[in-house]
Amino acid sequence: MAKKSNRNTRRKIVSAAWKLFYEQGYDETTVDEIIAASGTSKGSFYHYFSGKDGLLSSLSSLFDDKYEELMEEMDPRMDSFEKLLYLNRELFAFIESNISVELMSRMYATQLTTSGERHLMDQGRVYYKLLRRIAAEGQARGQITAARSPAEVSRIYAMCERALIYDWCIRGGEYSLAAYGREMMPLLLHQLRGEVYR
Repeated sequence: MAKKSNRNTRRKIVSAAWKLFYEQGYDETTVDEIIAASGTSKGSFYHYFSGKDGLLSSLSSLFDDKYEELMEEMDPRMDSFEKLLYLNRELFAFIESNISVELMSRMYATQLTTSGERHLMDQGRVYYKLLRRIAAEGQARGQITAARSPAEVSRIYAMCERALIYDWCIRGGEYSLAAYGREMMPLLLHQLRGEVYR
């Protein structure tokens, strides 16, 4: 029970922080505002994060929470290849509505320059586990190619998502990430389609 309570406290802090970052900007948001918005304490905040900069690495947690939510909403009978496209559409819409281009760029920069943990690449994340599960399910159904392992399918999918987000960041958000993703992800992933499509 304590573990779940700890996870909920951390989620509250992360969720409140990213909402404030989006609404008023990263530099303008203070730790005290995050604590107040999350309904937690200063002790709880510093238990999980060394400071505001520590929250930049929490974006992957925010995304994983979104994926868990989407999995509960998704019809399990949905075609597996379509599940991948659905997850992408929903994530990109979430990013566009909740994460500023400036913050996405800053978070990507931390992943490029860090000598420590690269949280986006952590194969133990909900994100990668979910992608591998969908890939395995799709292979069993003939909807996703069996020519690559579920781990390879998940890596290809993640690489395509990162490429589109990176392009969106370096272009300063000059186009809709969600709309561009709807157009590009099927093209980028078409080689992952299975026998059902042949």
